[in-house]
Amino acid sequence: MFSKQLYVTGLRPFIIVLLVLGIFFRFVNLDRKVYWIDEVHTSVRVAGYGKQEFVDLIPKAQVIGIEEFQKYQRLTPERDLGDALNSLAGNSEHSPFYYLMARFWMQWFGSSVVVTRSLAAFISLLAFPCLYWLSQELFASPLVGWMAIALMAVSPFHILYAQEARQYSLWAVTILLSSATLLWALRDRDEKRPVSKWAIYALTVAAGLYAHLLFAMTLLGHGIYLIVREGWREKAAKSRLVAYLLASLAGIIAFLPWLVLFVNDSDGIGGWVARKMPFATLIQRWAINLSSLFLDIQIGFSERLFDIESVQDTIKLDLGNPFTYLILLILGLIGYSIYFLCRHTEKHVWLFILTLILIPGLILALPDLISGGQRSTIGRYLTPCYLGIQLAVAYLFATKITSLDVRVGQQKLWQVVIAVLVSLGVLSCAIASQAETWWNKYSCYDNPQLAQFINQAPSPLIISSPEKASRLTSLSYELKPSVGFLLLEDPNQLKIPNSFTDVFLFRPSEEFIQALEQHPAYKVEPVPQLRNLWQLVMGTSRGWQK
Repeated sequence: MFSKQLYVTGLRPFIIVLLVLGIFFRFVNLDRKVYWIDEVHTSVRVAGYGKQEFVDLIPKAQVIGIEEFQKYQRLTPERDLGDALNSLAGNSEHSPFYYLMARFWMQWFGSSVVVTRSLAAFISLLAFPCLYWLSQELFASPLVGWMAIALMAVSPFHILYAQEARQYSLWAVTILLSSATLLWALRDRDEKRPVSKWAIYALTVAAGLYAHLLFAMTLLGHGIYLIVREGWREKAAKSRLVAYLLASLAGIIAFLPWLVLFVNDSDGIGGWVARKMPFATLIQRWAINLSSLFLDIQIGFSERLFDIESVQDTIKLDLGNPFTYLILLILGLIGYSIYFLCRHTEKHVWLFILTLILIPGLILALPDLISGGQRSTIGRYLTPCYLGIQLAVAYLFATKITSLDVRVGQQKLWQVVIAVLVSLGVLSCAIASQAETWWNKYSCYDNPQLAQFINQAPSPLIISSPEKASRLTSLSYELKPSVGFLLLEDPNQLKIPNSFTDVFLFRPSEEFIQALEQHPAYKVEPVPQLRNLWQLVMGTSRGWQK
């Protein structure tokens, strides 16, 4: 105990530095990265507009400016909280807790990109005390808790989603809080009626479900953990199982209104995650996603065509890249951490972490393996698994540098491993913090390149179809104020004011291009190196040039 306490004291400055760095990386350059399509939809819904309603309201067949285009991203007196609730109800696959918080946040501080994203960043800070509490409930070791905090502080994965105007940092907090509350309720076996603890657990269940529907995977994992740990034959075990079931039921009942909305809308939700993916690509995605907990410099993503229809099939690990082998080493470390945890901790400890990792992982991976799909390759969906992995690695590190059974030389070696791992995390976060885009913004990844090309034109006009309104809104955040926009459903309605020097087509359909090329005064040319942008060349019969 003295040795571990000594290490806690000695490592405290190191951990504080990492924590400060982690907080810094969560808030630095919040407005720098692409405000991608999912975040656009966050602002639209929080502002009180439905996704299709927003598209319908944007003027068609007339040139508009950026202010008009981004009008539906901001809170206005015309749309109140009721409108926001109606909008969220129309997209019930996303639980409303985060979005309602965002509504009030934007009312208080404004609707800028920095403000909108800062809410997720602030929420992510709550994960640190929750993680420490969960570590204490599992290991009763301050060192493991502080080690887990240090790993999470500079984890590229957690920082990536702490800077996104979505619900994922809130989901992580509710997973940690609910898990710690469950173990807290189970800890005092002599208590005859720990009703208040189970009531708090019920609240965390409701909060978790209202944060993200996939919290149900964690809830199921809690139930499996309790059954395997306690059994159901002894009276005390039955009592705890009944308490868990009642608390879970109470949380689910509180979530029932939203669950009904989701079930009614479920037929048209989430079809894109079932797109088939080659098995080799599936394995590579798993490897890249798991390693992103500690290393993320876009390995395997450098040559992909960042487009939602094709991105999943263009992930490749380059064996000529030395960082690829770091991924393999990190995977080996993760595997060894889980093995070490199972060998050196009591059943109730390793069982909890295994259920936290395996239940969500299997729920997502098995359908992909059996019938095809990409559910398990969406890194943010695996948040519970990643939290469990970080706890296992934190326990490994804390044990290896304090155990009397480990030689001094080996302790030094493990200290080097810790230093290297957190250094990789800091390096990854430093690189990502200066980037304009990142792999998680795949459908809008090329926006900076598109905007740079468009902004070079003296007076550019961008033409697109109404169904591309969300993507065009995302692009608009990168463009200069003088850019004009024209949404057309019918290419025959095209009328270009003489005030524009350059005309671009953004993500045009083949039919749209063919219709324009049939016009004697128009010629459509793809812009080199930019697959989503075409340029309209005016024929001499109209006196226009490119």
